[in-house]
Amino acid sequence: MQTYRLAIIGFGNVGQGFTQILRDEGAELAQQYGARFQIVAVCDLLKGSVHDPKGLDPAALLDSIAAATTLRGGREAWDALQTIERSNADIVIELSYTDLKTGEPAITHVRRALELGKHVVTSNKGPIALKYPELKALAEKNGVEIGAEGTVMSGTPSLRMAQELLSAARIRKIQGILNGTTNYILTQMEAGATYTAALKDAQAKGYAEADPTGDVEGFDAAGKVVIMANLLMGQSLTLGEVDRQGITRLTSGDIAAAKAAGERWKLIGRVETIGDRTIASVKPTRLPIHHPLASVSGATNAITFSTDLLGDVTLVGPGAGRIETGYAIVGDLLAIHRKRQR
Repeated sequence: MQTYRLAIIGFGNVGQGFTQILRDEGAELAQQYGARFQIVAVCDLLKGSVHDPKGLDPAALLDSIAAATTLRGGREAWDALQTIERSNADIVIELSYTDLKTGEPAITHVRRALELGKHVVTSNKGPIALKYPELKALAEKNGVEIGAEGTVMSGTPSLRMAQELLSAARIRKIQGILNGTTNYILTQMEAGATYTAALKDAQAKGYAEADPTGDVEGFDAAGKVVIMANLLMGQSLTLGEVDRQGITRLTSGDIAAAKAAGERWKLIGRVETIGDRTIASVKPTRLPIHHPLASVSGATNAITFSTDLLGDVTLVGPGAGRIETGYAIVGDLLAIHRKRQR
């Protein structure tokens, strides 16, 4: 049985979802895969920090948050970098807040962990969208891995499917519904709601933030386009190179006109290689009703990979969620374990 010690940086929904999976499924994962995942440190900007080199009980961590919204039960009060540097963790799980402008503080966290020879697993788009080539080179230099499955479609294994199962088929184009908030809004608008009413509904259901700019103006989807271009297609794309347009200009009349023509509006993220050129965009797009992405409704995400040998392969699944993204962390941990075993 191989034991991996974990330090979690950021204990919001994803961190708690992952910890819930460990609480409920940890013993079965150990039995099935021969890998035991042991949390030894948790650090959160608002909730505080705990550390015990012998391990922290997942159930106790969740109970402490539920009872008092603060972490308790450990021996230290470290900040994030101290947690990374001083804990006995083998793997750092970086789940701090996402900043697609600077990538901080997550880039600093990831870089320091890699410098110390610790594996990194993250669902944070910032470091992967902005600095992946540099961080990947640093990981290779220090003989460790970076897992980033949760950065694109939550627990739906879009990156792993492309990297492990479709790479030999040669992916030439990727297009998809990469943001559940905007897809929900467009679905509601097609059902008759105005943009304003649909946005308020999305906010009430927790799909949209109080400031929805990152979603509705396409920044979130653009970050995911960059991640897919760089991880799956060997590019060095930047956010500034993505032709980005959100959904805020779409009107009820636009929705009705598409419907009358047998089409449906979707916010589509796309990256394509044509010769030695890479074209990347996020734009509202009218799709024929029979297109595989047109039938994806609500907060669901979907990606179509266009390949030389298999044609189009479409993957549909959840693109957000506490347990769903927590599962992406589990998938990356198991991938690190399998690679270490080999």
